[in-house]
Amino acid sequence: MTQITASARYDVCAVGNAIVDVLSPCDDAFLKAQSLTPGSMQLVDAGQSAALYDAMEAGVEASGGSAGNTVAGVGSFGGRAAYIGKVAEDVLGQVFTHDIRASGVHFDTPVLADGAATGFGTGRCLINVTPDGQRTMCTFLGAANQLSVEDIDTALIGDSAIVYLEGYLFDPAPARAAFEAAAAAAHAAGRKVAITLSDTFVVARWRAELLDFITASADIVLANEGELAALFETEDFDAAAAQLAAVVELAAVTRGEHGSVIINGDERVAVPAYPVDKVVDTTGAGDQYAAGFLLGVARGLPLEAAGRLGSLAASEVIAHWGPRPMVKLADLAAQNGLSV
Repeated sequence: MTQITASARYDVCAVGNAIVDVLSPCDDAFLKAQSLTPGSMQLVDAGQSAALYDAMEAGVEASGGSAGNTVAGVGSFGGRAAYIGKVAEDVLGQVFTHDIRASGVHFDTPVLADGAATGFGTGRCLINVTPDGQRTMCTFLGAANQLSVEDIDTALIGDSAIVYLEGYLFDPAPARAAFEAAAAAAHAAGRKVAITLSDTFVVARWRAELLDFITASADIVLANEGELAALFETEDFDAAAAQLAAVVELAAVTRGEHGSVIINGDERVAVPAYPVDKVVDTTGAGDQYAAGFLLGVARGLPLEAAGRLGSLAASEVIAHWGPRPMVKLADLAAQNGLSV
């Protein structure tokens, strides 16, 4: 593929929900007692978030947010990344800001100054992880929900080869407007727009709207197999892939231990998963796959090579707790004979 970063300051700029994750181990009985659907992501209010937090076992706090995880991964690969997302002027907001900047990501979205006083503190995601590594997420968006069109830095967008949009932003109306403004600014500057479908429940809630947006505004789609099936309401992978290829230039669909498939018109590129000794926590697997894949695309790598970078990053993150790499992905790529 042709390199698309030559005239851009950043390889990837992501727009997403700025979230701090709280990860805790649990069993299936706990999920049932809390009326949680295993493997799902649901939005909760401040009261529900507090009650669930009190019921959870001791956890680990880690800056997260799907698109934030992705640009942290891009930075770990040595790529040039930027992020647009809203945090409050509180302790969790300081944690998020420190962590993403420490990952080498440019981040200067204005904070929500009165967030704590108005009930919009920095967003948090309570993640209960079962022994098989599956995560069940309850998200209180808080300040992230207050991202608005005014927060979209059009100069930053225009200086980024790929603008990556988090599908979770289809839930709150103000953030969706910001999402659409970012896509418009990217195309006005001649940049590529990528979107992740994020979650099957997001797709179920907004299927028609997502399809309209993808058809009108997306160049690149990232999804897992379940999200793709939900988008086109079919379990026939080949049929769904063909429908996606008809409306978008490029797509990458992850299939868990079976790797991923990259879709480019009539071309299908199968990329194997990297083996992992033990799956500890799948939180961030798709996010890190997106980091490697998008950076590879931005740098003009062959599609298979871009997919391998994604698979490598995903294998690293599922082998430990937390949604972001614990080693430099650039070093890991070099050890595996991959160039960025």
